[in-house]
Amino acid sequence: MSPTRRTTRRSLARRRVPRAAALALLLATATACANDVPEADWSRGLLPDHITEQGGVVQSLWNGAWIAALATGAVVIALILWAAVFHRKRRAKAELPPQVRYNLPIEMLYTLIPLVMVSVFFYFTARDSEVLSKVDGDATVKVKVEAFQWSWRFTTTTDGKTLQPVAGTPVSDYKQGPQLVLPVNKKVEFDLSTDDVIHSFWVPEFLFKRDVIPGIPEGNPGRKFQITTLNKPGTYAGRCAELCGVDHSRMLFSVKLVSQQEFDQYIATHQAGSAQ
Repeated sequence: MSPTRRTTRRSLARRRVPRAAALALLLATATACANDVPEADWSRGLLPDHITEQGGVVQSLWNGAWIAALATGAVVIALILWAAVFHRKRRAKAELPPQVRYNLPIEMLYTLIPLVMVSVFFYFTARDSEVLSKVDGDATVKVKVEAFQWSWRFTTTTDGKTLQPVAGTPVSDYKQGPQLVLPVNKKVEFDLSTDDVIHSFWVPEFLFKRDVIPGIPEGNPGRKFQITTLNKPGTYAGRCAELCGVDHSRMLFSVKLVSQQEFDQYIATHQAGSAQ
C-alpha cells in the first residue's frame, strides 16, 4: 500500500471518531432532555417518588435487592483482598504454598450460600408479585384502558356512573395526550385491552407496568390490576413501554390525581350524555 493511501485512511479514521462521539453525545442529550422523565433520587435507589401503595411495595423490594447486592459485593471484595494479601507467594520462598484440591466444607459453603440467597430473593419477589397482581373487585373507581396504534382510550366508571371516554392521538408532549383523572386515596381497578398489537401501560410513578395483550377475553383476570392512590395530587406522565410500531414514541398520556371534591366536579361535567 502506498504511503499516500495510508495517510488518507488515517485521516478519515480520525474524522470518523469525533463524528461518532458527537452523535453519541447528541443522542444521550436528547434522551436526557425529555420533559416526561420523572425526578429520581439516590435515597430511593434512583426511582421516582411513588404515588400508589403498590409502588411502596416495589420500592421496598428494590431497596432490599440493592442492599443485598452491595453486601454480597463487599464480602466478595473483602475475600479477594484477604486472599491477595495473606496468601500471596513470598519472595523468600521459592516453593509453592500447599495446594488443596478438595475442601468439602468450603465446597458445601459455595453451594449453600447461593442457594439460600436465591431462595430469599424468590420468596420476597413471589410475595410482592402476589400483592401487585391482587384484584379485590370492590374498587369504587374502575377504568377501562383501550390501547391502539398509537394512543389510548380511557373510560371511567364510578358509583354506577360512566364518564365520557377520553381518547387521544399520537403526540410529542404527554400534556397534549389523553388525560386520565383519578381521585387521591382511592382504590382504582384497571381493565386493559387492545385489538391490534402488544402495548404496555406504564406510569413511571406507579413503579411497575402491565402489558396490554390482544386476544385476552373480557372478564379474564389476566387483563386486570388495581392500585390505591396516595394523597399526592399532580399530573404524571404515562407512555407505552412496548415497541408497537412507527409512532410508539408518541403514544403518550397523563394521569392527574385530584382531591375527591375536584373529582366529583369532574364527574358532574364529564358524565356520559352531559354537556361539556
